[in-house]
Amino acid sequence: MSAGQVLGANIRAFREQRGLSLSELARRSSIAKGTLSQLESGSGNPTIETVFSLSNALDVPVSELVTERTPPDVVLVRSADVEVLSSNAVDLRLMRRMDVGDTVLEIYDQRVRPGATQTSEGHPGKEHVLVTSGALRVGPPEKPYELGPGDYVCFPGSLPHLYETVGGEVRSVLVLEYPKH
Repeated sequence: MSAGQVLGANIRAFREQRGLSLSELARRSSIAKGTLSQLESGSGNPTIETVFSLSNALDVPVSELVTERTPPDVVLVRSADVEVLSSNAVDLRLMRRMDVGDTVLEIYDQRVRPGATQTSEGHPGKEHVLVTSGALRVGPPEKPYELGPGDYVCFPGSLPHLYETVGGEVRSVLVLEYPKH
């Protein structure tokens, strides 16, 4: 959704939530009704003053007007907005950390590059790997598992393990599960 569409959807949602007509919001904000109609349709080009006037008239912070709204139970993370952690063979993007009881879950978008092997001496918890594209060799160095698209494996992270491609790039979801300390 474009910035103008986000603003328009939010103006309309807050206006309707408060039971205001377009004419009443125009009166309260000192903005022409035609301009408000354009803004709500996502085709207007508001000034900073216009956004602040609407913020005051609707009694909401400016950030509520310019930020895309999602239902309270929805968490939206765009991969382009997440920092990439890279090693010689793996790129990781932490998409979400969740504390569930005495357990911590970390969900990563994982990409494994061909031509190199990522090794780990081990760490607390378990690793869950779901391959979405490519072929991946993962697990204990002496007897790794070979996974293709749609394949899943869970293994103790405390043991030495490796990640390497079988051919081209691999895309996968990595979930680290470990006790909260």
